Amino acid sequence: MEELARWVESHIDQLIEASVTELSQNEALKSEVMESVEAFFDGLLRTVTSGDSLALNTILIDWVESRSTPADVELASSIPVLAALKRITWEQILHYSPLDEAIPLLVQVDEVFTDAMLYLSKLEADALLTDMRSQLRKAEAHVRRLDKSKSNFIAVAAHELRTPLTLVEGYADMIANTPWAKSDSHARLLLDGIESGMKRLREIINDLIDVSLLDLRMMELHVQPVWLLHILNAAERNVNKALGARNIHLTVERDTIPLQPTYADSDRLMQAIEKILMNAIKYTPDGGKVTVRARELPGFTDIMIIDKGIGISSANLQRIFDTFSALGDASLHSSGKTKFKGGGPGLGLPIAKGIIEAHGGTIWAESEGYDEVNCPGSTFHIMIPMRTSVSGDKIDDAPLIGTLQENDL
Repeated sequence: MEELARWVESHIDQLIEASVTELSQNEALKSEVMESVEAFFDGLLRTVTSGDSLALNTILIDWVESRSTPADVELASSIPVLAALKRITWEQILHYSPLDEAIPLLVQVDEVFTDAMLYLSKLEADALLTDMRSQLRKAEAHVRRLDKSKSNFIAVAAHELRTPLTLVEGYADMIANTPWAKSDSHARLLLDGIESGMKRLREIINDLIDVSLLDLRMMELHVQPVWLLHILNAAERNVNKALGARNIHLTVERDTIPLQPTYADSDRLMQAIEKILMNAIKYTPDGGKVTVRARELPGFTDIMIIDKGIGISSANLQRIFDTFSALGDASLHSSGKTKFKGGGPGLGLPIAKGIIEAHGGTIWAESEGYDEVNCPGSTFHIMIPMRTSVSGDKIDDAPLIGTLQENDL
């Protein structure tokens, strides 16, 4: 490297001038480019003189660290600049040196610039990774803020809807109890329609509240000994009307249900199971069949709700548990609670999932695919922990009592 060091030292002014001329397209930036180019060739000279790449690497580090750009714009690479400086150095060697002297100089220059290129590439890759991590953290923080805003909006909206609904229910009840309404069959029919609509609206409002409580991890669970068979019997009674409306036969294989109790919130557990049953009814054709059976696993009972419905595509097996998920064409949406394939607000399965997970369990679905003709059906697995005791306000270190009550919304 001694020959290259002597050559660079004697031709450094020409190298700087040629580099500044090519790299400085804007006269206003010429002084800035001059400073950077001078620093680079000074580092190059010190590197080829000492044989230590530290001086040149320090310049490259400064290049990478001095870059600044908006977060949503890709950082500009300095590699093309380094490649241009290498080409200019080659051209100057060939211009000022005879060919027999130029060849060994070019070989040495290539070695130095190759090492520099590899080092710069590593620096930029590390910087890019750091920048991506930073942007990811900002995106995650933004998503968390959006989720919190969404949950707060849902909670406030549900509260604001509940208040006028209570007034409507009160006035409707007053009208229904008047003598003329009791004696007028037409009025009674209209009031029944109002009552049905109010009931459905209150169910949706309650679901919105449950979603916000689950999102904020503030759902309150009242834990006590419960028997899964009793819960399934109650859930069956609650869906009997929907079963009759759709002529669907529900079979509960009671001999598979464990007889020993567990500790859970019976109302919430029944709510989760009922929502899975209603989902099975909704997506099973009229006259179809839904089966409930269980199997005991170490520490858990797997309650399986099996339908002979239209099934679920593999791409949607996880998506169906997302809040407000809506599969299919939104223009064909129907708010019928039990209508075949009738759309809903997309809250039932997410609420069921949240309740089961709040108990320390899990829920998932499996299906051979979506087929409205052959109806491959779906199986929902509800894994319920079987516990023999609880301590304080916890179930196996899972908090039960939140700081926000439903009535606070």
